[in-house]
Amino acid sequence: MTTGNRPRFSVRAGLAAAPEHDGPFEDVPKHLLVPLQRWVKGVLHYKGSPMHSTARPICLRLRIAPFSDARWAEADYVGPLVRAVGVQLLDVVDEVLRARAATPREAEELGRILDDAGSAYRVGEAADGLEERVTPVVRDAVRHTVADAATASAAGSAADHLAAAWQAAYGRSPDPVRAYSESIKAVESAAHAVVQPNNAKATLGTMLGEIRNARHKFATAFVTPPSGDPIAPMEAMMRALWEGQTSRHGAQSATVPESLEAARAGVHLAAALVQWFVSGAVTRLS
Repeated sequence: MTTGNRPRFSVRAGLAAAPEHDGPFEDVPKHLLVPLQRWVKGVLHYKGSPMHSTARPICLRLRIAPFSDARWAEADYVGPLVRAVGVQLLDVVDEVLRARAATPREAEELGRILDDAGSAYRVGEAADGLEERVTPVVRDAVRHTVADAATASAAGSAADHLAAAWQAAYGRSPDPVRAYSESIKAVESAAHAVVQPNNAKATLGTMLGEIRNARHKFATAFVTPPSGDPIAPMEAMMRALWEGQTSRHGAQSATVPESLEAARAGVHLAAALVQWFVSGAVTRLS
């Protein structure tokens, strides 16, 4: 059971000042170390026996050497995973989830441990890895957009691209370049049927050209003054996403990969645009 933002009793009673930093905690703070290690141990044991066959590929992927002794019949792959600390322990937990070694109940237990400890990380929606914690309202908005896009046939693969962008931006091992690229693909998929339905090779760039040259063909749900331009907000957001991609092309100068901050901003920008196109907030008049 979580307690939300309820201050600790000593603070409520005026016996102590609120701590300067009470989460979210990066890495693995001391108060989270043993609970995480015990969780890993519980998952990788069955009826008291270590599950070396499950632990072995995790050790190999994380380049963690097993414990070995000539007196043992087999190497101990579980021990070094249970004894991991710091960011390596986070990697272990992430890989255990990825391997689907945890039962739904164990995954839920891990979620509660991370919540109660004020961790900066949470169990992903599919329970197949860790991801950075995001404000629930924001996370839920993106989740609903992915669900809406998945049921809209005209949106193509927008849902898949947006989900991939989210994971690449907020997963345990973020990939900013992929997150930004998938964000653009999500918008291209959602906008294609509205902006350039007859162009099989349409990109966000060609769509912007279409909007610039034929604004009269489009309408949005925005209410603007008589002198205003209802297309401008959509166009500005699409252009910001398109022109903000720094790794699209190579040149004589060094290619600059997107920063993680830019990639995350791109994901949320893309989510808003996908929602507009999927919901009918942007339409084609002719």
